[in-house]
Amino acid sequence: MAPSSPRPALPALLVLLGALFPGPGNAQTSVSPPKVILPRGGSVQVTCSTSCDQPDLLGIETPLPKKELLLGGNNWKVYELSNVQEDSQPMCYSNCPDGQSTAKTFLTGWTRQTGWERQRVELAPLPSWQPVGKDLTLRCQVEGGAPRANLTVVLLRGEKELKREPAVGEPAEVTTTVLVERDHHGANFSCRTELDLRPQGLQLFENTSAPHQLQTFVLPATPPQLVSPRVLEVDTQGTVVCSLDGLFPVLEAQVHLALGDQRLNPTVTYGNDSFSAKASVSVTAEDEGTQRLTCAVILGNQSRETLQTVTIYSFPAPNVILTKPEVSEGTEVTVKCEAHPRAKVTLNGVPAQPVGPRVQLLLKATPEDNGRSFSCSATLEVAGQLIHKNQTRELRVLYGPRLDERDCPGNWTWPENSQQTPMCQASGNPLPELKCLKDGTFPLPVGESVTVTRDLEGTYLCRARSTQGEVTRKVTVNVLSPRYEIVIITVVAAAVIMGTAGLSTYLYNRQRKIRKYRLQQAQKGTPMKPNTQATPP
Repeated sequence: MAPSSPRPALPALLVLLGALFPGPGNAQTSVSPPKVILPRGGSVQVTCSTSCDQPDLLGIETPLPKKELLLGGNNWKVYELSNVQEDSQPMCYSNCPDGQSTAKTFLTGWTRQTGWERQRVELAPLPSWQPVGKDLTLRCQVEGGAPRANLTVVLLRGEKELKREPAVGEPAEVTTTVLVERDHHGANFSCRTELDLRPQGLQLFENTSAPHQLQTFVLPATPPQLVSPRVLEVDTQGTVVCSLDGLFPVLEAQVHLALGDQRLNPTVTYGNDSFSAKASVSVTAEDEGTQRLTCAVILGNQSRETLQTVTIYSFPAPNVILTKPEVSEGTEVTVKCEAHPRAKVTLNGVPAQPVGPRVQLLLKATPEDNGRSFSCSATLEVAGQLIHKNQTRELRVLYGPRLDERDCPGNWTWPENSQQTPMCQASGNPLPELKCLKDGTFPLPVGESVTVTRDLEGTYLCRARSTQGEVTRKVTVNVLSPRYEIVIITVVAAAVIMGTAGLSTYLYNRQRKIRKYRLQQAQKGTPMKPNTQATPP
């Protein structure tokens, strides 16, 4: 640092007197520039001037190193002040015949460290989620930064300016309100300070806060739609579907499904602004009773919930009990139907009397009852719904073999050399074994297509046999030879001719009698007229 030049005591005294006791005259002291910002350690030229033409004294008082430049005149001087390290207020003074006066200039020694780098710019944290359509307040605080008169605070969304305002106070605080829209989702908000020292020959300094990202959301006021069975049977599965429209952003929505304390694991399908969550629910005997089904949708810092009740019930199929599932013909059989204590049952369409969970039927087994189904239907009311269950049992009746005319005709007459199929079927339970033999050895090919020969003719004994007994029936087969066929045709033709002749004779005689009858009737109804004609001579 260069040593300062000696300071004359007289000018300092004049400065002090001029400051304390300004003269009554019109002389005025001026300084230029009145305010300067310059880098710390730098130099500046200051001009001191007075309004009188011939001042007795004109100078500058400052602790800074100064040097008078050879640029002045009678009433003005130029000084170079150097090594400006901190803020300073040099004072120009003058002593004129009509009085003394002073004027100050304000020097600011600026560095990035003290005037800028120590500055703190901070945007207040944003809400974790902000509803669309609501106002959002942005707040920026600025500490430090000099000179303050050149400091501006700007609030930003991305690169778009929302508000610009001078920094006032320490710390300075700037706020603005934003109406939140869907497009603001994921946008970065920040705060920037601008220190503009370009008029002082420096540059524009900028400082930006850490950005904060905004998350916006739309959650409709309507609750989610919940579709589920109202009742579920123990040890079965049901399907639950929860859906909601009008969400944004829909992929951020969380869906929770639960039945009582059982958390469900849904599969979620997303649309543009909707979702559908589908889950399977299994219930056991421990869940029996009324359970609460919950669907909750969480988005942002809000939630919507729908509750339903599901009734878990146990309803085994009714039990059909036969005295014995297989009985012999003529045996008495008891059929019972039993169901849930609160159920109402019917057996083969006949309700219990009185109405209740039990009914029974008594019968004597007949062959017609073989294979008969006994159906028990039970109805149980659960949460206002009627639940139906059925159970069926079949009765088997053992009875002896049967051979009747319908299933085994006793007489067959077939033309010789024709193609025929003898049919004879025995009934019974168990199904009997059937054999038809002629003379005890020659079998009748029952159920087979055969060519009719003279050997097939005769009487066969058909025997049906099972564990329930046996029964026999005689079957006769007649074979017509071709000559008999001619005789039969001749007889039939003669009968037709004789019938035709007889019919013709009958019709002739009938017509003859009708004519005779009509003639007699005519004679009775018409009187005889006298013969008035003269007999010829």
